[in-house]
Amino acid sequence: MSATVEIANDIALIRMDDGKANAINFEMIAALNEALDTAEAEAKAIVLSGRDGRFSGGFDLNAFASLGADGVYKLLDAGAELLLRLYGGPLPVVAACTGHAIAMGVFILNACDTRVGAAGEYKIGANEAITGMNLPIFAMELARDRISPQHLTRAMVQGFIYNPEGAVEAGYLDMLAEADKVEARALAVAGQLAQLPGKAYAWNKKSIRKGTLDRISASLGAHHKV
Repeated sequence: MSATVEIANDIALIRMDDGKANAINFEMIAALNEALDTAEAEAKAIVLSGRDGRFSGGFDLNAFASLGADGVYKLLDAGAELLLRLYGGPLPVVAACTGHAIAMGVFILNACDTRVGAAGEYKIGANEAITGMNLPIFAMELARDRISPQHLTRAMVQGFIYNPEGAVEAGYLDMLAEADKVEARALAVAGQLAQLPGKAYAWNKKSIRKGTLDRISASLGAHHKV
């Protein structure tokens, strides 16, 4: 299984672990959506974690190479829908960024409410400018919401890859913890957020992000027009 969920003390701990880079493909997205179904039914807050040393290396480039254009657009749409679910969903979502987060990995970070990152020699950033890829609309819209304006060009247009300290300054992360304490710190933050009135949290979260959510929703099926 590429993602699992455990419920304890009203917190859903969702771990991505494909044994490699936690690439985002149809299998990972399906597993995450199944875990989110459980979380939304049984928990009051979510921690989304990676495996040791890796949060996510981004979209599965092997899938991109084999799917053909239509399949790539479908995978982009599935990824966008996952981000919409995280960014507009009813529960607090705390990321436990356990290591490297690249491309779709940082877009997932941008879709989480609070981001706890591992201190260490990790790389965090959107590398599309380096690899010659166009940024999808969902990446740009989330970046406008979450990335510091002073870093937006460097991060998204120039493809700068940050270390964890720089990622906090840029806005990819909110705080750091020692690598072996990242998940525990994220669980503690989620525990605090779970105490907030749930209906108000859900309404405020979705309402304040409505413009971004609407623009991402309108982009579904139109990535090839960017």
